[in-house]
Amino acid sequence: MSKKSSSARKGPVSKREAVRERRKQKQRKQRLYIVLGILGVAAIIVAAIIVPSLLPAGDIVVITPHERPMVDGRAMGDPNAPVTIEVFEDFQCPACKSFSEQIEPQVVDTYVATGDVYYIYRHFPFLDDRAPRNESDQAAAASMCAGDENRFWDYHDMLFANWNGENQGAFNDKRLVAFAEALELDMPAFNSCFNANLHEEEINSDLLQGRNAGVSGTPSVMVNGRILSPGFVPSFQQISDAVEAELANSGN
Repeated sequence: MSKKSSSARKGPVSKREAVRERRKQKQRKQRLYIVLGILGVAAIIVAAIIVPSLLPAGDIVVITPHERPMVDGRAMGDPNAPVTIEVFEDFQCPACKSFSEQIEPQVVDTYVATGDVYYIYRHFPFLDDRAPRNESDQAAAASMCAGDENRFWDYHDMLFANWNGENQGAFNDKRLVAFAEALELDMPAFNSCFNANLHEEEINSDLLQGRNAGVSGTPSVMVNGRILSPGFVPSFQQISDAVEAELANSGN
């Protein structure tokens, strides 16, 4: 009788232990899958960051630099002009490329060259905020290093000429250096500036200024401190109307 009682007690206990063991195995598998998933994501991120740096710079579109009036770093025109235009852009922004190639030259020829407008490029790098590589920030940094040689606008044109999509590797560090070489910049000076990110504070100051002014996308155009058509790319006509109104108010 005692043996039967012992056997009866062991039966249910063994079943419970088996259930517990299966549950533990399931939990161990789940933890393993989670760890493998994390490692897989990490590997993808690392590959996205490292692989482009190992690839050759690839084909580069070489631009022919052209003159702009009274260039001073990333500004042009007369600093004492009655109207100041500030354009907030991200070099990865396709609308910025179109604006810079189509509308900006009209503004420069019509108002900057005549001394009516002082034109300033402002950095607003944001399209790489959730990307594994900082192509917007790095392009901005490289352009400022070119600006140290008063070649900002040439480098600006080179960047847009070689744009091929957002966060696609067009502006990885190797290509940014290759752009500087194609423009025959002083490479030791450029590399020293670029590697040390010497203009980070200045770029961040632009970004903060834009956010404080209500900039939420690029390109955003400000005429004497007022944003034109927030959320939309202003046409040349809209910019012209705003400039003419400011000129009239200033008595010019």
